[in-house]
Amino acid sequence: MAKNILIIGGNSGIGLATAKLLQSQGATLTAASRSSNELEALGIPVQAFDAENSSPLELPELLDGLIYFPGTITLKPFHRLTTEDFSQDFQINCLGAAQVIQQALPALKKSPAASIVLFSTVAVAQGMAFHASIATAKAAVEGLTKSLAAELAPKIRVNAIAPSLTDTPLANQFLGNEAKKEAAEKRHPLHSVGNPEDVAQLAAFLLSDSSAFITGQIHRPDGGLSSVRTF
Repeated sequence: MAKNILIIGGNSGIGLATAKLLQSQGATLTAASRSSNELEALGIPVQAFDAENSSPLELPELLDGLIYFPGTITLKPFHRLTTEDFSQDFQINCLGAAQVIQQALPALKKSPAASIVLFSTVAVAQGMAFHASIATAKAAVEGLTKSLAAELAPKIRVNAIAPSLTDTPLANQFLGNEAKKEAAEKRHPLHSVGNPEDVAQLAAFLLSDSSAFITGQIHRPDGGLSSVRTF
């Protein structure tokens, strides 16, 4: 049976790759995004959505899945971070997700087996300089994931994906030329950075019935960066 999936964000990078994959698998997709060109080109209905100023969404009566893509990459020395930096990162990455989940919960509860997928970052598990604001916000996402997995069991599963650097428009400042990309690849045990399609495969799996026994987990497609040392 085709699943009804709500995509928040997803107009580029991992989100767009996931939308294309889910669509190819026969899912019925509803989207809410700050921009809509790429999603609308796929024939997916898109509502306006701003994670910093969340407004009520028009949702299907029943949802089998929700995936939240909006994110930030705020990298600054700690002494240069402002309260506004921390607040914006928390709002977009964590509070925006919580607000959307609250709106979608009645529709998710009508599914016989619903799944929520959120996004964290490798920087939570692997301490990284200049990541204080984004790592703080994403650590909150991981806490939200585990708390909701407990509270919403057994009918609704909740998992998070914590990728390392992935070749998306958001990461272009770090991968914008061959020298930068090669240096980034060498920092990973697998000597590569992530690609959107690989992460999309994991996201689609977590939304599917094939992951029916998985909840409350932080999944790490990070090239081994958070757990492997090759020296």
